[in-house]
Amino acid sequence: KRMALEIKVLDYGDIELESSFLVLARDCGRTRRVPVYGFLILGGRWPLVVDTGYRDNAIMETLGMRGLQFHENMIERQLAKHGVKVGDVRYVLHTHLHIDHAGKDDHFPMNTTVVVNRREMECSVSGLMHPQYPKPDIQHLVERLHTRHALRFEDLEISGPVEIMPGVLLEAANAHTEGSMNVHVETAEGRATICGDVIYDFNDQIVDPLYQVNAHEPQVTGNHAGSKRGEKAAIKKLLASSKFLLPVHDKPAKIEGGQVVGRLDMQVPGPIIQSVPRRDWFPA
Repeated sequence: KRMALEIKVLDYGDIELESSFLVLARDCGRTRRVPVYGFLILGGRWPLVVDTGYRDNAIMETLGMRGLQFHENMIERQLAKHGVKVGDVRYVLHTHLHIDHAGKDDHFPMNTTVVVNRREMECSVSGLMHPQYPKPDIQHLVERLHTRHALRFEDLEISGPVEIMPGVLLEAANAHTEGSMNVHVETAEGRATICGDVIYDFNDQIVDPLYQVNAHEPQVTGNHAGSKRGEKAAIKKLLASSKFLLPVHDKPAKIEGGQVVGRLDMQVPGPIIQSVPRRDWFPA
């Protein structure tokens, strides 16, 4: 019988950015401060890390954003809180390779395998979403590309889901970027999905979706490479299939019946820190 896994949320610092970048048309021109999280999956054969945050404060300025990363946010210190060293990590999994998700891969030794969806690597060098894929991050991945076993590609949109370790399943997200992937983790309380930037903000996209009048209709982000229909469908798929959702820029949520019913803090499973009233989509 496989062990139930748990997820620890790693705090890589904050960023300040324009509000409508996160949720389409929200508070245009106003700045909002959001966290940048990574995730440590424990309880299996090896520790796994999902996403590595941004390289340093200065690099965020290339996107017109402000990085707020301090000593305690360094990836080594975040892992050490859970008794893990960078050299203990077997795989670094990437939801995608944007500037605030793949900035610390070079802190891991080359015998830690970085896992990306191949389509995402193609997008990172295509120039399509430049400068969200900054030069030093992608150069390091090219070094891994030419180092034995330092990089692993999946082709999830063709192969379907892939189990990277018992209880950890990788699946094409089909949203945010062309190569984004979701990481499904089997916990003692059900499936938890690390969903990268498919969702930025639970409240304004899902709980009380901004400017939406149709029932059960999520609001999209202000930063996606695909269609709005694809973005909405990917969000609905997550709400329909997982017990917990863990985005990179908002606290985790507990899901029941396709709705957000609670918010968690820095671990999943873990205590509910805020209950969210159910919305009656079909009023009498």
